[in-house]
Amino acid sequence: MLQAANLEASSNHEVPSTKPNILEVLNVKKEFGAKKVLKGIDLTIHKGEVVVIVGPSGSGKSTLLRTMNVLEAPTSGDIVLEGQSILYKNSTKKRKEYTPKEISKFRAEIGMVFQSFNLFQNKRVLENIIEGPVQVRGIKKDQAIEEAKILLGKMGLSDKWDQYAHSLSGGQQQRVAIARALAMKPKLLLFDEPTSALDPELVGEVLSVMKDLALEGLTMVVVTHEMGFAREVGDRIIFMDEGNILCEAPSDQFFSKQNRHERIQKFLNTIDK
Repeated sequence: MLQAANLEASSNHEVPSTKPNILEVLNVKKEFGAKKVLKGIDLTIHKGEVVVIVGPSGSGKSTLLRTMNVLEAPTSGDIVLEGQSILYKNSTKKRKEYTPKEISKFRAEIGMVFQSFNLFQNKRVLENIIEGPVQVRGIKKDQAIEEAKILLGKMGLSDKWDQYAHSLSGGQQQRVAIARALAMKPKLLLFDEPTSALDPELVGEVLSVMKDLALEGLTMVVVTHEMGFAREVGDRIIFMDEGNILCEAPSDQFFSKQNRHERIQKFLNTIDK
């Protein structure tokens, strides 16, 4: 396992854990034409942990996150959800890719919260939240509405259920987006820069919700530049640069000055400015 003090090679070794594996990223590479965005990523996400992915812009963080639920299909490698590939059907001769419809079933188990909210702006809050459970999960509408209202209460938005998404602040929209993802009851939840599109005064309300979810034991993978959140909530910090995982360490070790490598120090100094 590479610690923050030893960043000489791009090793992707895992932190040992006794918790069950939820998601495994196996030698995943992603190329866009001649550009190699991911250069062979190995990463395991364990049940109930919060993994925070940090690194400079263009390092491949968001692309890695999007491969985890096949919003971006890897060029090579595999993604395994609870022991089952979500890219290929088992075959003794040649691996056969799943159809888009089959992949969508796996994707329902891996929630995603985007930096730009991705809500239906001309639909009411409640309609945004219940669409997935009703259309994808087949949950009865009355039950979906009841569960959505409970989730809105957790988000501090009980009084917003009948408002249109476009009428809400950015922070409120992001909390609705989190509620929408949770309504699908995913096995894990991915966050792609969830506060980057928010005004500074709205960032705290979203991070507070995410902290509460972590305390509840939700499995989370978070791409963020919010180092305070990473330090306080992250169980493991993944540092990426130029398409590689350069460092993987428990949060306290990653942020320890005694163990901090020059490359990490440079990155954190830039973030802190």
